[in-house]
Amino acid sequence: MRIPKTLTVEEYLLAEVERTKGEGSMSERVNELLARALDLERRDDLEREAALFYSGAEDRREERSFQKASLRSITRD
Repeated sequence: MRIPKTLTVEEYLLAEVERTKGEGSMSERVNELLARALDLERRDDLEREAALFYSGAEDRREERSFQKASLRSITRD
């Protein structure tokens, strides 16, 4: 469902949208660009979250050593 809204847009942005809109309407082009921008923002957020999660990866060296030692002791039994 489309809901009409009033927004203020910079003139240079309107000129770029007009220049790149092709056969469709300006509203369709703005909606397409906005959807892409929101998708890009979501991806950036996920990348930041992943970087934060894996930032402690260097601390896992000891954990891996423990796992290897545990596997060696299990296979001996």
